[in-house]
Amino acid sequence: MQYNKLPHSTLEVSKICLGTMTYGEQNTQSDAFNQLDYAVERGVNFIDTAEMYPVPPKKDTQGATESYIGNWLKQSGKREKVVIATKVAGPRNVPYIRDNMSLDRRNIHQAIDDSLTRLNTDYIDLYQLHWPQRQTNCFGQLNYPYPDEQGDVPLVETLEALNELVNAGKIRYIGVSNETPWGVMSLLKLAEKHELPRIVSIQNPYNLLNRSFEVGLSEISHYEGVQLLAYSPLAFGCLSGKYLDGARPEGARCSLFERFSRYFTPQGIKATQAYVDVANKHGLDPAQMALAFVNQRPFVASNIIGATTMEQLKSNIDSLDVVLTDELMQDLQEVGTTYSNPCP
Repeated sequence: MQYNKLPHSTLEVSKICLGTMTYGEQNTQSDAFNQLDYAVERGVNFIDTAEMYPVPPKKDTQGATESYIGNWLKQSGKREKVVIATKVAGPRNVPYIRDNMSLDRRNIHQAIDDSLTRLNTDYIDLYQLHWPQRQTNCFGQLNYPYPDEQGDVPLVETLEALNELVNAGKIRYIGVSNETPWGVMSLLKLAEKHELPRIVSIQNPYNLLNRSFEVGLSEISHYEGVQLLAYSPLAFGCLSGKYLDGARPEGARCSLFERFSRYFTPQGIKATQAYVDVANKHGLDPAQMALAFVNQRPFVASNIIGATTMEQLKSNIDSLDVVLTDELMQDLQEVGTTYSNPCP
């Protein structure tokens, strides 16, 4: 296993991070325990979750993912061997989590206490804002909305609330998710100006079909040391090739849930076929090739993989051993030029 130290922190995280959003929906607690045991045996020390999980989000399952992880931490006694990252949800159609979904002081304090209880721990290593408070482009949305003034919670209020939790010992470091270049730089400037906690990571989607991070955010990562925790590195599994030609394998995420349509655009499907063809040309598993591409990007601190089966988990972790030759990278570049960022 490879490890990276997140700049501006003492956190050393494995290059592969275990994503857990299927725990409580597609995966039982027994499945979760088996995955966690195996991942840690392979050197994975980084586990990512969220108060909203599992996904798709539902009232009757909300919080189950954190509870599964918490039960595993209690049973295994491995809390000090792992880095736990979770997220606080903002205002976006999940009112059953709290009456008033907001990233203000009251909501953040309640959210962290609820997460700590479910996770059976008294501190979180990395606490992330799941998405911005403000209305802006995220989750693949295009066309900036130019929102009217909505009385959103100021960014500095959110940072002040997080600072209280750092001082209380409930969280060690903070990060963001589904954030924009403007949001990242604004948070960095406010932290410096008011001597508040500095964000140390950004968790955004990044894969061969969605390379939006490279425009703007990668430069911030380079100069400011806010590295990427890449989620959806396989584009909901599409880059494995298993959904090509209209296939919908039984039990697969995109077979079960129609809401996962982001990577099924006409151009996205053509690009996926082209990337699978490159993998086949070079004798590689398409999923491992796609993961290796993410693993080897200089701005990626950790690659958040998810799996519903142990076979998938083993293969995903093994992607660390895949070497992408110059010839293969040239082939990937040609596909990326032909189908430029088809699924932002």
